[in-house]
Amino acid sequence: MSERTGTTTRRAPVQDASGRRAGAPTAARAPRDGHAARPATSRAPRGATRSAAARRPGGDPALRAPRPAPARPVRPASRGRLLALVVTFALLFVLFAGRLVYVQVIRGPEIAAQAQAQRMATQEVLGARGEITDADGVVLATSVERYTIAVDQQKVARYAARGSDGEDGPAGVAARLAPLLGVNPAELGGRLVGERPYTVIQKNVLPEVARDIRALRIDGVMVDKVADRVYPKGAVAGNMLGFVNSNGTGLQGLEMTLDERLQGAKGRERYERGRGGQPIPGGVSEGTPAREGDSVRLTLKSDLQWKAQAALDAQVAATGATGGAIVVMRPNGEVLALADSGSIDPNDPGEAGTGALSPAVTQVFEPGSTSKVVTMAAALELGLVTPTEQFSVADRWQTPHGETIKDSHDHPVQQLTATGVFAESSNVGTILIGERLSKEQRYQYLSAFGFGSRTGIELPGESAGLLRTPDRWQGRDEYAVLFGQAVSVNALQAASVFATIANDGVRAQPHLIAGWTSPDGEYRPQTQPEGTRVVSSETAATVLSMMESTVADGTGSGGAIAGYRVGGKTGTAQKFNPAGYTSSFIGVAPVDDPQVVTAVILHDPKSSIYGGTVAAPVFSSVTQYALQQLGVPPSGSSATLFPTTW
Repeated sequence: MSERTGTTTRRAPVQDASGRRAGAPTAARAPRDGHAARPATSRAPRGATRSAAARRPGGDPALRAPRPAPARPVRPASRGRLLALVVTFALLFVLFAGRLVYVQVIRGPEIAAQAQAQRMATQEVLGARGEITDADGVVLATSVERYTIAVDQQKVARYAARGSDGEDGPAGVAARLAPLLGVNPAELGGRLVGERPYTVIQKNVLPEVARDIRALRIDGVMVDKVADRVYPKGAVAGNMLGFVNSNGTGLQGLEMTLDERLQGAKGRERYERGRGGQPIPGGVSEGTPAREGDSVRLTLKSDLQWKAQAALDAQVAATGATGGAIVVMRPNGEVLALADSGSIDPNDPGEAGTGALSPAVTQVFEPGSTSKVVTMAAALELGLVTPTEQFSVADRWQTPHGETIKDSHDHPVQQLTATGVFAESSNVGTILIGERLSKEQRYQYLSAFGFGSRTGIELPGESAGLLRTPDRWQGRDEYAVLFGQAVSVNALQAASVFATIANDGVRAQPHLIAGWTSPDGEYRPQTQPEGTRVVSSETAATVLSMMESTVADGTGSGGAIAGYRVGGKTGTAQKFNPAGYTSSFIGVAPVDDPQVVTAVILHDPKSSIYGGTVAAPVFSSVTQYALQQLGVPPSGSSATLFPTTW
């Protein structure tokens, strides 16, 4: 049943149990203000995007976007876990931040200092060793910058080549180092294998090579700077110079005796090093600088030293001698040359060992007739003989004990003056003069001329020789000391006797040091002790004249030098252990103005035993060279000699 109200027909609603009309769509509630009602739709949440069907007019309500499900409420347990995570992360952040502040701010300086200390390396720095030069400034010994290349074999074993850089391990390191060191890679590789942390593979490496090796930056390869000692003149004066060890410490000769002053003061250097031990550029570098050593100037003349060595070696070879020595010195004690046969080259000393090198100061021998200078000077000084006193000299003389003393050769009785006895080097004639001296006087003058005591030369190992006191003389000793037996001297002591005569009778100390130069270039001459007068000027002049007769009319004619007046004395002394002879010639030139004293000693010559034959010619050659080197003009006066016979 329906009823019409105006133009609208309304059906009676059929209600369901809930009071809602069944089978009819739910109408939107009419607004209270009387406007037409809009179709009822599901309201989408704000911001939500409607579906295409919902946006289309008259679309199917079944295709409209569903209403979003309401958000689930957060349970209390979930809130607790979230809070725990936040708190945990906050605590971790605070912990790490605190640790960072502790490490960087509180302990930062300490940790940085510890790390730097681990990177620091300390090494001793040697001051540049002072030079040794001759009297004219020619360098005989100097130090140069060199490097030692060493490896840590364990680190080398872990070497890894970069890219296509080559092989790994020792073979790869050897391949890179060998071309720079100029060695065979295979041989070098063998030396790199092992477990040792420090193995030297090459010494005396030049600075430019060291720089190239350091630039390779190979972990385990070490480049150590050293001051290498070099001797530009080679074997010249090697017997006196000596040499140093790898640490720069003098082992022999002047290098040893003058070591403390030549070496200077050591310094220390601390620097930051990298993994391979190399200094870090711009890193910390500190320390105490080393002080350079002083340089020493010798009295030696290097050219004269060369001449003396060459002449000596040639004569040793020519005569078959076992060795020899030459001393060239000024009367005031300056040693100009001191040569030993077979001198070493300090650049390559070999098995020379340590200590003394120069037999000229360490080896002693009976001087023989050269010591007759002492007997004649003593007798003249005491007024016991004159140069022209006459003697009848046989070739034999018998001691009160029944022992026979002979001259060097058989001869009839000779009518000789005291000068003739000296010139002919007669043992018998010397005894006839020398027995006028008491035993104490003989000992006194031998001692005053330097027998039995060291000269004080700056070389190590000098022997004092042998001079027994008269109470220890036995048998013929009291006579033998008059002609150079029962006593022993070294070559320098023997030369010093003649230097005393040439120095107006004053004995000067033989020396090699002329002076010192400090690192700042200041030169200071070496102060020498005052000489000791042994005999008067008159006695010295008389003995010089008698020595000149030995060269002009006696056994020393082989020592003559054209244009110069020369005085000298021959010597031949028998050796018993081992058996043999020592032959010598010692002389002075020029006699009218003594400038040079030269002693030539040959041990066990085979061609002849006489000093006038084997030693005098060498004296002439070396002394002539010395006079030219020193610029000594020829003698300006002729000799007035004492008669030698009557």
